[in-house]
Formats: sequence, structure tokens, C-alpha cells
Amino acid sequence: MAFTVAIDGPAAAGKGTISRAVSAHFGLAHLDTGLLYRAVGRKALRGGDPVAAAQALAPEDLQGDLRTAEIAQAASRVAAIPQVRQALVEFQRQFARRDGGAVLDGRDIGTVICPEAEAKLFVTASVEVRAERRFLELVAKDPSVSRESVLADVVARDTRDAERDTAPMAAAADAVVLDTSEMSIDAAVAAAVELVERRMR
Repeated sequence: MAFTVAIDGPAAAGKGTISRAVSAHFGLAHLDTGLLYRAVGRKALRGGDPVAAAQALAPEDLQGDLRTAEIAQAASRVAAIPQVRQALVEFQRQFARRDGGAVLDGRDIGTVICPEAEAKLFVTASVEVRAERRFLELVAKDPSVSRESVLADVVARDTRDAERDTAPMAAAADAVVLDTSEMSIDAAVAAAVELVERRMR
């Protein structure tokens, strides 16, 4: 039986952590759709054509460190290209309806990729909280990273994701909004698990 959990939200809101925990709790397959765009973004940074990269994306392209600030910005840029999004849509939809169920997280899962998903969450947090989370993640890899630059990057990415013409980031009308600004990881995961359990009844 297919059961799809769609988890959307802006950068560094906690949706990846929550998605992985939900998939582990219920034994569902998990797809971080942002990795698809990051992989295409990395290819674009290396001089590749984004559309061709999306059309030819292979599992090995998802290997390596895709969680750098530079790749995140490139992912947001290529995600605004309609042909790139179209190339990756079908893969995501097939994954979502696989036997045994699936959890997908991204920006447009509940609105575009899986509008019929049985459970939908929109995970968010204040821009200041999200920027601080991302800063702590990045500064561990690169001590030269500044809080100011990370905040500017998060704001720019939010704007680009929300204002793009194709599949802009937005909470689905029937999604439950989960604001993690003042929540611990455990509390946020527990709230998400409870929501999914209600949808499974």
C-alpha cells in the first residue's frame, strides 16, 4: 500500500531532520528532494548545462558533500528553471507512490509533486533561527563563515524560492504548519509523528 508523507518548508527549518526521523519511525522510504537540485547545482557550478544535468541525473551524482553554501545557492538558482524541475518531477512522483510508503521533503512536495499526499506538513521557523542553525552547521566546516553572510544567503534563498514562477515554495492549503523556532528536535519530531499517525488511522 502506498502512503505518502509530504514535508515542505524553507532552508534550515528542520524538515530534513524531521523527515528522516518520521521515515525511520514508520519504516517508510525517504527522499530528500533538495539533494536532486543540489546535485544539478553542483554540475552547473562545474560548467554543465543545468537542464541536461537534470535529465541525465544518476544515483552516483548524489554522492559527496552536497551541503555547502555555494551548492545551496546554485541549487536554488537551477530550481527556478522550469525545464530542470520538469525533468525531476516524474522521478519524485514515482518514488512517492512506491509500495510500502514514502516520505519526501522539499519545497513543493505537498503543492506540486504530491498534492494527493495522505499527510502534509510545512515545517518553518523564523529567519533568524534558521540562519543561526545554518551558520552553526557551516562554520564547523569553514571557520571563515560569518553570521551576517549566512543570514543574507538564507533571506536571498527564501525570496528566490517563494517568488519563482514555477512551483514557488508555499504551504499547501491542507498542510499542518509546524513552527520549530522554539522547539527542540525531539519535540518537533514527536509532533510530526503524531500528525502522521492521525492520518494513518
